[in-house]
Amino acid sequence: MASGFFAILDDIAALMDDVAVTAKVATRKTAGILGDDLAVNAEKATGFLSSRELPVLWAITKGSFINKLIIVPIALLLNVFFPIAIKIALILGGLYLAFEGVEKIIEYFFHRPKPGHEVVNEVKQDGNDAEKAKIKSAIATDFILSIEIVIIALGAVLDKTLVIQIITVSIVAILATVGVYGIVALIVRMDDAGYKLMKQSNNKGFLSTLGSFLVKALPVIIKILAVVGTIALILVSGGIFVHNIEFFHHLLPNIPATIKEFAFGLAAGLVMVILITGGKKAVSLFK
Repeated sequence: MASGFFAILDDIAALMDDVAVTAKVATRKTAGILGDDLAVNAEKATGFLSSRELPVLWAITKGSFINKLIIVPIALLLNVFFPIAIKIALILGGLYLAFEGVEKIIEYFFHRPKPGHEVVNEVKQDGNDAEKAKIKSAIATDFILSIEIVIIALGAVLDKTLVIQIITVSIVAILATVGVYGIVALIVRMDDAGYKLMKQSNNKGFLSTLGSFLVKALPVIIKILAVVGTIALILVSGGIFVHNIEFFHHLLPNIPATIKEFAFGLAAGLVMVILITGGKKAVSLFK
């Protein structure tokens, strides 16, 4: 009886050792996409009133957890019964990310600036709707990036047993959400931490200098993240096309991978913007 119990403990210990190794490998392989995920979501979680930053971030985090709960079991099942569906989902997700990235670039360069009173009226009338729309957009983007993270993690353990696959992919999914949004929370609250340091030190000494630096650094970091997040959207989408479409994978072999991925993502985004913009105009004409 006792020997059977200890044998079970040995099996569990061996399983945990295997999971520790596979989780480490899978996390390392997803490090790049996690960096992109951080840049994209930090940019999407900013731009709100200070009092709304954490509630908005919590709403996005909950949406991210729900995304993982949906994606992980479906990915595991599809990998067993219909693996081609994973590739199709990735490509469709890549088109969505490319569209988002290129749309941001076009909006930045060609968006007509609104007069001050129009902006104020819009904020007063549509503040809640704008917040909900941004949360929805962030969760949708997180869904695509989560698919990429889960599939990369799954690809790292395809030669393992189903139990190890389930545990490893689940661990990576949880770490991705907690890690990414934990860091985002620290970023968006930098200015509040800075103000508290300045207040506690009576604007004197090292703490005051550090607080002032945090306050001044936040807008710069936000701007950098906005740029990096947009580039990340296009790079991730281009990477999806290059790694999952055979024709693109072998096309232009002498061009560096990063440049090729960005070019394909940018081209796909332009096509998607043209198609969606044209579709909206066509629908409006028939109304």
